Amino acid sequence: MFLCPELERPFAWLGLNSRTGWPRTGKGEIMSISRRDLCSMLPAVLIPAMLPLEAAAQEDKAMPSAMFPFDKLPVRTSNGVQSRHVLKGKLATGEAVEVHETTLPPGGAPHPPHHHVHSEMWLIREGTVSIFVNGKSYELGPGGVGFVRSNDEHGITNVGTTTANYFVVAIGPGSDA
Repeated sequence: MFLCPELERPFAWLGLNSRTGWPRTGKGEIMSISRRDLCSMLPAVLIPAMLPLEAAAQEDKAMPSAMFPFDKLPVRTSNGVQSRHVLKGKLATGEAVEVHETTLPPGGAPHPPHHHVHSEMWLIREGTVSIFVNGKSYELGPGGVGFVRSNDEHGITNVGTTTANYFVVAIGPGSDA
């Protein structure tokens, strides 16, 4: 018998005798084990041991912690719409993420309604916007938050009389492309 009871459980789960490590026959007898049997048990032992290595590898490719002062973000302008790229990459947990800030003039829209695989969230800072999702419109003002899940058709338009500013947080496949 093992001195450490925690080590007995994995052997019992695998159907092995906790004293010898050999397979049990169910009648108290110990049977021999073939190389084929041994190889079939390896994934049960190796896969849990490899999971921490996989997590560490993903963390190595993850974006580092960083700060992004608003006045240092470069401004891109197209058709009267201004945008500031904030960040794009992978999180330590493996999800792709992209964040940008957009300024829309009254009546402006960054693009027609569309859909994609990643999910998006809008964090409204200033102005009044209408967010279109699957044929229905929702009006949001400062402090409002909109969310659209993967593959839902969506679009955003400034329906106010002043500029509208909002952040977009995109999470999921393709958001870091």
